[in-house]
Formats: sequence, C-alpha cells, structure tokens
Amino acid sequence: MKKKSGLKEIFSWGKGTFAVVGNGLLFSALFLFNTGCAVDDTQTVVNFTQLTMQDEFDLDGAPNSALWGYDIGTGTDGWGNQELQYYTDRPENVTVNNGVLIITARREDFQGSAYTSARLITRGKFEQTYGRFEARIRVPYGQGMWPAFWMLGVPDSPSEIWPSIGEIDIMEMRGQQPTTLIGSVHGPGYSAGEAISKEYVFQNDRMDTGFHVYGIEWGPDYVNHYVDDVLYNQITPEDLPEGAEWVFDNDFYILINLAVGGNFVGSPNSETVFPQTMLVDYVRVYEYNGLN
Repeated sequence: MKKKSGLKEIFSWGKGTFAVVGNGLLFSALFLFNTGCAVDDTQTVVNFTQLTMQDEFDLDGAPNSALWGYDIGTGTDGWGNQELQYYTDRPENVTVNNGVLIITARREDFQGSAYTSARLITRGKFEQTYGRFEARIRVPYGQGMWPAFWMLGVPDSPSEIWPSIGEIDIMEMRGQQPTTLIGSVHGPGYSAGEAISKEYVFQNDRMDTGFHVYGIEWGPDYVNHYVDDVLYNQITPEDLPEGAEWVFDNDFYILINLAVGGNFVGSPNSETVFPQTMLVDYVRVYEYNGLN
C-alpha cells in the first residue's frame, strides 16, 4: 500500500476515487470500483459503498442505546493518561439535539473530580473488521481539551489488554493546537509515545471553527487516514518497528470522547473556558469489499 511514484495526493470524491499525479493530471478510478484494482504492485483502490452502521443523530434526547454505550468514571489512573474528568451518561454531558450529538465537558465538582464529560462506545453493540469509518465533527478549543474519535480492538479473552488489542486513532487533537490533526495506530511495541503517527496541519482553516470529516479506510495490511477526503497518512506493517506485530485484522469498536487534561494535552489553564462542547453531525461505517 505504498503511494505510486510521483503521486501527490489520493482522495475520494463522490462515487469515484481520484489522484493528482506528478504532472498535475487528475484521473478517475471510478471504473475500478466494482472489485478494486491495484494501481501498482502495492496499492489498492477500494470501493466503500455499503453502509453497515449509520447514526445521523436525528432524534433528540439520549444517543441511540442500540448503538452506543458509555464508559463511566475515571478509569484506572485517569484512563491510563492522568485525565482529569469523570465520565458520565448524564444529559448535562451527552445529548442529541437538533441533529447533532453534543458532548459537553464541564468544570464542576463531581464524584471527587473537578471536571465531567462523556465517552461513548459501541463495544458489544457494533464491531467490525475493515471498512471505512468516518464522522463529521467540530471540536472544542482551549488548553487541556482532548477530543477524540477512535477505535479499540475487541479482545479475544479477558487477559488480552491494551496495547495488544490494537488502537486506531482516527482523529485526535490538542485543544491548544486547533490547526493540527493527529492520526495514529498503537500496538505491542509501538504504543503511547511510540505510536505510529502523522500530523495534518490545516492551512487557512481550523478544526474548532467548523465541521470536518475525519475517517479511515482500513483493509488487510493498511490503515489510511483522511480528512475531508484528503489522504494524509498511510500505515502498513512495513512502518512498524522490526519484529512488531500487526494487530489490525480483527473486529474493532468505536469510541467518541472529550477528555480534559492528561499527559497528551496538559491541564486546562486560566484561559480555558468552560463548558466546552464537541459536536458530531454523523457517524457512518461502510463494508470493506476490496482486494488486497
């Protein structure tokens, strides 16, 4: 899944996939879409058209319980990251209104924590191997805010724990850096600060002032990260440390959360305004039907 020589950018647009090559030529691979086709020896063009999960958040109230559950509390050691919030399922922290999922982080004393927020999960409700996973999101702004749209592998047994289960971060950002998007994968031998990551820096735009579509296209031996249909990161087993295991060939579930503080972003400061909101317009997942 390496980029073709001279290829500057690959992106999906409508029902076709297009590439801008070195000479500026724009070509369509729409005719390849029924089965997928290798552009060169390593790259696959894939069709993601069959929805397997969709939430448009068009019913006010609590999120759809058939799709979404919650992580509650502070977890172990601040969810392993020294995070400061207590996650709840209260409408003060998570609700659907006017076609948008709203996750709200608040500064308040609650169950021994100084902040509250919410973390939604599809574990046990929706899990899938491979495909296209995307969401249209507007993130908050401010020191110490940590919104994320991500995935965790379903463990084979209770003894299998992170990072062996695998993690795919579709979108995360530091609230104090509203133009910088980060896409990553974590696994055994390449987790936390050693994750395989790449940043995308918005030009003349920000993540907190409008909605953007964040997603991955995931198949055997690759995870492609994109924003607004622009591919900016491609990860394959070749990118892992020598001897490290590729753990992305099994079911994963989705998480959407807004953390406060933690090792990744630092604590809020005097300029961080509360409450803060993360808005999600939709979440859509498509079946993988390409060729490797």
